[in-house]
Amino acid sequence: MGELSAERADLVVTGRLVTPTGVRRGAVVVSAGRIAAVTGVDEAAPGVPRLDAGDAYVLPGLIDSHVHFRTPGLEHKEDWEHAGRAAVAGGVTTVIDMPNTKPPGLTPEAIAAKAALVSGSSLVDYRFHLGADPQHPELLAGLDPAIATSAKVFMAGHQTAPTVVRDRDQLERIFAAAAAGDVRLVLHAERDTLFSMLDGVRGRLRDHAAYERSRPRSGAIAAVADVIGLVRRYGTKAHILHVSSGEEVDLLAAARAEGLPLTFEVTSHHLSFTDHDTLRTGARTRLSPAIRSTADQDRLWAALRRGEVATLGSDHAPHTMAEKLLPVPDAPPGIPGVQELAVAVWTGMRRRWPDESSDVAITRLVDHLAATPAALFRLPGKGRLEPGADADLAIFGPDDPWMLSAHDVHAKCGWSAYEGWTMAGRVLTTIRAGEVVWDAADRSFGSPTGRWLPAAVPREPLTAEGAPA
Repeated sequence: MGELSAERADLVVTGRLVTPTGVRRGAVVVSAGRIAAVTGVDEAAPGVPRLDAGDAYVLPGLIDSHVHFRTPGLEHKEDWEHAGRAAVAGGVTTVIDMPNTKPPGLTPEAIAAKAALVSGSSLVDYRFHLGADPQHPELLAGLDPAIATSAKVFMAGHQTAPTVVRDRDQLERIFAAAAAGDVRLVLHAERDTLFSMLDGVRGRLRDHAAYERSRPRSGAIAAVADVIGLVRRYGTKAHILHVSSGEEVDLLAAARAEGLPLTFEVTSHHLSFTDHDTLRTGARTRLSPAIRSTADQDRLWAALRRGEVATLGSDHAPHTMAEKLLPVPDAPPGIPGVQELAVAVWTGMRRRWPDESSDVAITRLVDHLAATPAALFRLPGKGRLEPGADADLAIFGPDDPWMLSAHDVHAKCGWSAYEGWTMAGRVLTTIRAGEVVWDAADRSFGSPTGRWLPAAVPREPLTAEGAPA
């Protein structure tokens, strides 16, 4: 799997490698920030630094394609320095950040300015989803892939949404322009007009127990049906974010079977919590879309096991605890999660499927958190342990139980909805571009030299199912 270049090696990492061809013991040879070789033996010259993972897995650096790092304008909730620490502590080495900031990322100029602002403060590599502006859909038709290959569409609003697309004609123009520009739309797919109608009848929210009923599944189901119709009409590549209900999964699985270029994401939060948790914890587990029933959660897990899910995301959206303790109608939805993403999903997989081989389980995790997002969002050099790829690695102890506490939280908000959870595995070390950026043994971080990933890359071929080949 590549020629071993001992003379040029800067680092050799040995362990149970999770490669595109399966899990096997071997060595990853790193040179100048890239993977020089993946081999079954460690033949590097004496004196080359070695990191022996033992029985732990060596994964490609994970990709969280759905984060809100709150820069610029909302740094009181989160900032890039803290968010990057949270990411690498969770094995994430690349993120794609959302546009709902102040000012919002609605133009190529705004994206470039944001990249310049982040430069020099990031432990992770990064890219951005452009915000789809219903007043200027033409920007998508001519979007330079060096700026962005994807655009976020808010079909429903909440406190930080910069533009909400409620008008059908505007939505059609966005889909048509994105198809012309080969831009993948990522969508918060809920029908806002249904929610407004309910609010008009029921008035302001009185308690958290009523939150899910005020933002019901019908809004998401109707919006997903709308998106399927638009994808069928225009051929636009689309990715539905944070799918929350069984009915959405059924519709999207049917669309995939039809061959439409439509994929979807499930978040660790919707896999981890149900509406019963919101009854107990209130705003601490209040999300948009809302967390739903145990039956919905079971359907999401089944979709993960069947391969219907394309990506896993954290929807890392921190708010301060003071904001979460506002009166019920004003408490914002959203919770931190980039640090917890991989370990929370791993913990769920081991508890739900205890008889499944850990090699099979870790391969699934890597597929949804590395290989597939790298392909969907055109991230060259990311998501795979193979020669020529970026030397982004995560060493993961699959049988290292630990209890998460507020002391472990690196997000600026300082709290986690998972406090008190016993996790089934732990990220031991994270490496980006050949440098250790997280060492759990002494809770130390590396240098904030993460880079913007602006280079244009080839358009990926599609399979019959509409997913990248």
